[in-house]
Amino acid sequence: MINISLDAVGIIIAHLLTFIYLAQISNVTLANTFRLQRILVFMAVYLVVMGLQGFTKKRDTQFTIKDVFKVVLAMVAATAGELLFVLLTGAYHHMASLVLFFGMTLLLTLGLRVLNQKIHETLLTRDSEISEPTRLLVIGSGNAAEMLLAEMNKPNNKKKYHICGLVDDDRQLHGGTILGYSILGTTRDIPHLIDQHNIQRLILAIPSLTDLDYHRILENTGQKIPLATIPSMDELANGALNVAKFRPVPIQELLDRPEIELDTTATEELLFGKTVLVTGAGGSIGSEICRTLLKFKPKRLLLLGHGENSIYLIHQELLKTCGDIELIPVIADVQDKKRLLEIMFQYKPTVVYHAAAHKHVPMMEYNPKEAVKNNIYGTRNVAEAAKQTNVERFVMLSTDKAVRPTNIMGATKRICEMLVTSLNEPGKTKFCVVRFGNVLGSRGSVVPLFTKQIQAGGPLTVTDFRMVRYFMTIPEASRLVIHAGTLAKGGEIFVLDMGDPVKIYDLAQRMIKLSGYSTDEIKIIESGIRPGEKLYEEFLIDKERVSKQVFDKIFLGKITHANPDEVLNFLNVVMSSDETTVKEKIIDYAVKSAAFQDRQSV
Repeated sequence: MINISLDAVGIIIAHLLTFIYLAQISNVTLANTFRLQRILVFMAVYLVVMGLQGFTKKRDTQFTIKDVFKVVLAMVAATAGELLFVLLTGAYHHMASLVLFFGMTLLLTLGLRVLNQKIHETLLTRDSEISEPTRLLVIGSGNAAEMLLAEMNKPNNKKKYHICGLVDDDRQLHGGTILGYSILGTTRDIPHLIDQHNIQRLILAIPSLTDLDYHRILENTGQKIPLATIPSMDELANGALNVAKFRPVPIQELLDRPEIELDTTATEELLFGKTVLVTGAGGSIGSEICRTLLKFKPKRLLLLGHGENSIYLIHQELLKTCGDIELIPVIADVQDKKRLLEIMFQYKPTVVYHAAAHKHVPMMEYNPKEAVKNNIYGTRNVAEAAKQTNVERFVMLSTDKAVRPTNIMGATKRICEMLVTSLNEPGKTKFCVVRFGNVLGSRGSVVPLFTKQIQAGGPLTVTDFRMVRYFMTIPEASRLVIHAGTLAKGGEIFVLDMGDPVKIYDLAQRMIKLSGYSTDEIKIIESGIRPGEKLYEEFLIDKERVSKQVFDKIFLGKITHANPDEVLNFLNVVMSSDETTVKEKIIDYAVKSAAFQDRQSV
């Protein structure tokens, strides 16, 4: 409101001065009422145009070049409005008066805004002498760094942050400056510069940095203090950079391998202009699948989930970027086959990605019947509904815990794999399974847990220091699932090459270092293996192994199909038992199916 108030003052003073000047040179005195009307017309048009440009909602005192253009545009419109008013009333006017009104008003309005900004900067500078700003060292000296420094020069940021300098591994740049800030050395000099300049935080201003270069910088810095990165170049170019948006090191940096990208040409041909259904669309992986699917321009995307709030959130998010793609939020329970059939008959999806499942191992150990109902019966319902409605491809998400399972979650997924792949028939729906390991950053995974524990000052709890897991990022998981639908011929298990397994203890150490602490400051303790956990995971049992690699980084496995009627009869008998018996018998059944395959492979 201060900006608009200043504009109003500028408009009034400029008009009054112009009226006085014109009265002296033309000997024509205008009625005060007419003068007031002209001022009100000018001000009304000006405020309307400024409001349409969103300027009336601006809360800060910064006045940029873009703001100048907005003010000039509003001034031109207001001057035109004032001219129209004068012509309609038929009152006397001097043609030069319009030029004088425009020039004087623009001069005073811009002048008052600049004066207000300078006063505000002076007050902030005085206040900043009282509170010490956070001392930052910027890594990088390219376009992103320059944009960062420009943002940091704003008074609000100067009060909170102080740029001590920059580092860059190009030695030819050393001793130079960018916007007045000195390039102090290379990344190898960071430990020394931290001590010399009392640096409190490192800001990585290289959005296009490769994983290998990032790891090299980490080694050089020693990670004595927290490291954050700025947004992407697209966000920078759109003026989205804000110090409050500094984000922690990307989750993929926890992997000791580059993030895997897949060729999507065939996927684009499969999905373009089609209707696609995603179950569990509100979950960590399901929602990422939906985000990724938008890139392939389907005609319609069905977001199916049981949780009203999670579906609402992903629907609202995707509405901002979906363009012409029709988004349909669907609240439905996968245990309700009748409802699933209604949905598929109504929308006729070409591809179904089935991500809905109970996946938390310890939680399902306490609720084995719910795991069976949601995972096995739910998957059967979705798969059979897809087949009955002639869906072209069906992709089920599975887990490495389905291999020789030791917990009820893995066992239910194993049985789901058997049921889904048994539904394949020539010329009908192509069913396949995508099996992957732990997903970094997904709900209930170890990374969010470690993050909270670090924020609380520790300790980090690792169930067993020997425990190892395969890890992938949420985007990697979503890309694999989508791409598998393209490769499917029916009955396959697709597995992503995830590199070597990672020790959970090593992951905990890495997260502590990435947060700017040492293991002396934040301890790691052993808490004991939880129910259903095992020390290591595997992706394929011997019978499932196929030497052929069907695509770069994607391996193919086969599973012995089960008789669906026998499986369901077994489940109907078991589910009448108590929770403990259900868990034991389901796990035993799944394990014996794996053992049977091993015997068949001999």
